[in-house]
Amino acid sequence: MAESPKTVPADPRGVLTGRHFMDGDHALAEGALAAGCRFFAGYPITPSTETAERFAERCPEVGGLFIQMEDEIASITANVGAVWGGQKVMTVTSGPGFSLMMETFGLACMMETPMVVADVQRTGPSTGLPTLTAQQDMMQVRWGSHGDYRIIALVPDSPQECFDLTIEAFNLAEIYRVPVFIMTDETVGHMHEKVVIPPAEDIRIVERNWYMGPKEDYRPYDFNGRTAAPMVKAGDGYRFHTTGLTHDERGYPALTPDMNKQVVTHLIEKIESNADKIIRTEEDGIQGADVVVVSYGISSRIAIRAIQQARNAGIKVGMLRLITVWPFCETKIRNLARNVKAIVVPELNYGQVVLEIERCAAGQCRVISVNSCGGAVHDPEEILAAIKEGANQ
Repeated sequence: MAESPKTVPADPRGVLTGRHFMDGDHALAEGALAAGCRFFAGYPITPSTETAERFAERCPEVGGLFIQMEDEIASITANVGAVWGGQKVMTVTSGPGFSLMMETFGLACMMETPMVVADVQRTGPSTGLPTLTAQQDMMQVRWGSHGDYRIIALVPDSPQECFDLTIEAFNLAEIYRVPVFIMTDETVGHMHEKVVIPPAEDIRIVERNWYMGPKEDYRPYDFNGRTAAPMVKAGDGYRFHTTGLTHDERGYPALTPDMNKQVVTHLIEKIESNADKIIRTEEDGIQGADVVVVSYGISSRIAIRAIQQARNAGIKVGMLRLITVWPFCETKIRNLARNVKAIVVPELNYGQVVLEIERCAAGQCRVISVNSCGGAVHDPEEILAAIKEGANQ
């Protein structure tokens, strides 16, 4: 961004300041309320329902609105409409519901609609194991809707981060006018830990970039590839159009290859050109390491034990935790691969993010996948064995 986004303190009505013992699902709802979300259309689905329940319980206290829709398709489209009516919105779901929302995610990207969606991942495919944990939607969130576009996806590893990253997700959605996804999982969603909610004045919220000029000059889109155009509220007297078709800066259909190139390039570049500002990671012991464990979400919590055991055995092992998975930290992985023997990647699927790591490592080091399916988290011994394998090659 050319300029820092305008921030304001959080509305104290939505901030439950204090120390709490709550699960990750409830923390998602509290983060949304603190971020200024006042509209939530959703449909109950295990293991995400507690987020919707918490928001429904709390939203009357802040002047918000919760609607239980008839299904996930209706939920996501209601949220898109509420954004263009001027609201900050959120919904939450899990695997089957996430799949149903995919077409509308593409619409939201094309319309540059700022919104937040949390996916509390469970074991699939299809109905799968509704009550058990997984990280099986990580590629779906990036590539699930048709066409070419970019999104932002954050991955919390604790209830505290469910709260913190929900606020960050809303801020990023407003800055870049893009759907932002919180890719949590059943274990983090149902894990009870201490969550510290700071005073409202200590929480910085990015306000929506409202257009302030003459009504006749308003354009809902600006395809400059770096920033997003300001928005207005439908019904306030501004003449504009918005559609999933390729459109011009007024929002009206413009069905030419040249116009499509402008639109799609903008959707991609407004994220990729700002990737360094968006991407967040956590590092420990990477300098001088022979092996680095790259993980995210609940798998990063399990990996800590394996890393401690490996260090006790004299192995030089570091940790890189992905907090932002999309856009991906390509440069960091590429540089890391030049200086280590192996990268170990534990994840609760049969290998998804590891494919992106292999692409970026480009053969410079060995990449060892430690996959786990069936609804259970890793045994730290599995990750430890992979670390030893990488160190001894």
